[in-house]
Amino acid sequence: MPRTKRIFLLDGHPDPSPERLCAGLVDAYAAGALRSGHEVRRFDLGMMTIPLVRSKTDFDNGKAQGDAARVQDAITWANHIVIVHPLWMGNVPAMLKGLFEQVFRHDFVLTDPTDLKSKKRLQGKTAHLVVTMGMPSLLYRWYFGAHAVRAVEQNVLALSGIRPTRRTLIGSVEKMSDDTCDAWFSKMQAAGAKAR
Repeated sequence: MPRTKRIFLLDGHPDPSPERLCAGLVDAYAAGALRSGHEVRRFDLGMMTIPLVRSKTDFDNGKAQGDAARVQDAITWANHIVIVHPLWMGNVPAMLKGLFEQVFRHDFVLTDPTDLKSKKRLQGKTAHLVVTMGMPSLLYRWYFGAHAVRAVEQNVLALSGIRPTRRTLIGSVEKMSDDTCDAWFSKMQAAGAKAR
């Protein structure tokens, strides 16, 4: 059995409907993790209020508040970060990007917010990105270069000290059979059990 971990788990779909595939994947991951004795703090983007960062001054000097501040607390607490979200127009949903901009401010991720080369506060944490999409995942990976996933891995997580990042790409979701869906839920339960 793996070492017990503290897991930050985010359903990054802006629609809070429990019927969404992302919600089911998060439920499955959480069930596997809790059964194996891991601690989980779950957040659902669709239930949050996220104001937009509108200026460099706001990003540099503002403070995360409300839901974004609670996400910062949970990420600080966690050893492992799991983010499940759909691919919208080739990118993360705007609301999720807004959350990233609120949460991953320099004063949160850097020991010296004025020095981008200073020590990263979130070093030692790992992550897993699970991304659903309408197109086949191989097409997204090889033709489009998984650019949105790489952007989150490199420009959000790695720059904050979070690495390595595992990735799971789930394609052709509109055509997915019930059996295929159940197989993905089983894979997410197994990932949760191993805190991967």
